[in-house]
Amino acid sequence: MTPGYTAAAAASPNIALIKYWGNRIPVLRVPANGSISITLGGLETQTRVTFSEEWTQDRLILEGKVIDGRALSRVATHLDLIRQRSGVTLHACVESTSNFPLGAGIASSASAFAALTLAACAAAGLSLSSIELSRLARRGSGSACRSIFGGFVEWHAGTSDEDSYAEPLAPSEHWGLVNLVALVHREHKAVTSAEGHLLAETSPLQAARVAGAPDRLRECREALLSRDFDRLARVVELDSNLLHAVMMTSDPALFYWLPDTLRIIHAVSEWRQKGLPVCYTIDAGPNVHCLCPVEVAQQVDSLLRRVPGVSTLLRSQPGDAARLL
Repeated sequence: MTPGYTAAAAASPNIALIKYWGNRIPVLRVPANGSISITLGGLETQTRVTFSEEWTQDRLILEGKVIDGRALSRVATHLDLIRQRSGVTLHACVESTSNFPLGAGIASSASAFAALTLAACAAAGLSLSSIELSRLARRGSGSACRSIFGGFVEWHAGTSDEDSYAEPLAPSEHWGLVNLVALVHREHKAVTSAEGHLLAETSPLQAARVAGAPDRLRECREALLSRDFDRLARVVELDSNLLHAVMMTSDPALFYWLPDTLRIIHAVSEWRQKGLPVCYTIDAGPNVHCLCPVEVAQQVDSLLRRVPGVSTLLRSQPGDAARLL
């Protein structure tokens, strides 16, 4: 590889319909259960990686600011995996920007590590299959393995580094679902998802959540493939509630919801009871993802904007796979 070689990539976050929480093998981020997600088109992280003799250590520039500490260490550890695989010994400068809030429950680490993996592998001269990229991205952030792909994606839990990876379930054009992210809080959460995963096993509810995951995965998969929104809504909300029940009963307890979060949950539930096809799901944060068919998206958008506490709405539909720029 030529010193100073550079590459850039873009990747979108994803919203898990069946959630990933807790690891079978923490150091490898092999999850306790499988998951299914939608890649969020229109939202993305762009990352440029430059390997060069100029750097005496890895550098991270996030949204134009030089970052150190835990975030830099996590990126450097991921770059080490790529250096080991490629034989590159140079340090790298990583520059990354996103067009959505970071650390607020919108899977920013998923898009960040998917983009980092793709860009760093290209810069290091590695040519990997999508499955290999998925496995590698998983090591940086579990849900990043899903952001390698577009559309509807399933992450097979597996039992080892080799068989834990994501792959497409259906292309983006399979179903015109719209995801409206109701932002009620933009700040970084106090407890990161990476820290939260370590607490999962302290909840007395985690074992039951994991044991029921295969049934929920099957229900979600069949609902997606048959485009059955009512069936999808029931299993998606159930799985989201189970996730947060585990968080709230871990030691220490994690309370990501805010009063405005609960206000949206109640509103969405009321709208669906009245016949409007919409459902909610919430990742590790206070912001609420509201899913609906494209035909009613404008109506749901208008209703959400009237809910007190909703500061901004981000709109996305099933998007494309991670790509080189």
